[in-house]
Amino acid sequence: MIENIANKIPSPCYVLDEKKLISNLEILKSVQDATGCKILLAQKAFSMFSVYPLIAEYISGTTASGIFEARLGYEEMGKENHVFSPAYTEKDMDELVKICDHIVFNSFSQWEKHRDKIKSCGKNVSCGIRINPEYSEIETDIYNPCFKGSRMGVTAKNFRADMLSGISGLHFHTMCEQDSDTLERTIKVVDERFGKYLKNMKWINFGGGHHITRKDYDIDTLIHCIMYFRDKYDLEVYLEPGEAVALNAGFLVSEVLDTMENGIDIAILDASAACHMPDVLEMPYRPDIIGSGKPNEKAYTYRLGGNTCLAGDIIGDYSFDHHLKSGDRLIFCDMAIYSMVKNNTFNGIPLPSIGILKADGSFEMIKKFGYEDFKGRLS
Repeated sequence: MIENIANKIPSPCYVLDEKKLISNLEILKSVQDATGCKILLAQKAFSMFSVYPLIAEYISGTTASGIFEARLGYEEMGKENHVFSPAYTEKDMDELVKICDHIVFNSFSQWEKHRDKIKSCGKNVSCGIRINPEYSEIETDIYNPCFKGSRMGVTAKNFRADMLSGISGLHFHTMCEQDSDTLERTIKVVDERFGKYLKNMKWINFGGGHHITRKDYDIDTLIHCIMYFRDKYDLEVYLEPGEAVALNAGFLVSEVLDTMENGIDIAILDASAACHMPDVLEMPYRPDIIGSGKPNEKAYTYRLGGNTCLAGDIIGDYSFDHHLKSGDRLIFCDMAIYSMVKNNTFNGIPLPSIGILKADGSFEMIKKFGYEDFKGRLS
């Protein structure tokens, strides 16, 4: 268990739990096996490529949101490699046609701009159009691809049936950390508004946001949704989960640097919400800490803050069974996803190291970062 080795790990450090990662991958593989669908790692959530060979044993490949992710999937996973971007540059397309199997376009104007290059590239690249069914159950607009005025995807009103020559599939992404009942309602809308175009397609991509590996997730309904499109239109079905691959499979080990009081007990950590777990501020949400409770649930309540100059670099309020003191280790949970891929060096704060808690209980250090990683980005 991570608690048993936390004091032996350099702090701060992201630690991937190999056993939990494998458990997630086994669930995803079971969905593939039951349905014949293909599941891809959405690298925007998790790009720890040192474990790509392990992931490749279970799922079908990677999907990217930009040129560097596409290159990473191609180089480190070596299986199916998909990409979607709201728009592509000519320079990026020159490389994407060489390394990607699927390229999804956000608009018909983007397809028109790049299709000749794809057709003449000498490689069989399957192309798709991202659609916007104008239906989503996401309540926070920043994460909702279907909110009013969204730049993501083609609506039914703007769909160009006359420009489908060379298009092999449709892609939609309308979910975020949601269950399969949301998907079930969503595909009914997709079918109603875009079903007539699917008759001549080879594949459909359900995008990401599926919390497939969460304990209470309804996998049977997911299987039903996949089979519905497979059976009705004879389509290959893709899913692109990011979080589900590494959900609850990572930790951030941190250390208390100082404590103070200002109407509430405060602890300053060597881990920062702003730098090391930015979704805590963007979502926002309150990550769990092993052995902690909600405010006032346990004997001693502390407000945990990062070591940057940002006044709002606050992780949250937590309670503990004992007073916190300098040198204490705190272990944040579910820190594999949207952490390493989004962290930054604001204020010159060092990046956390990256390691793996192996299935046999041993710890393997994968990467340490230093001053040059900070400096190299700036000039």
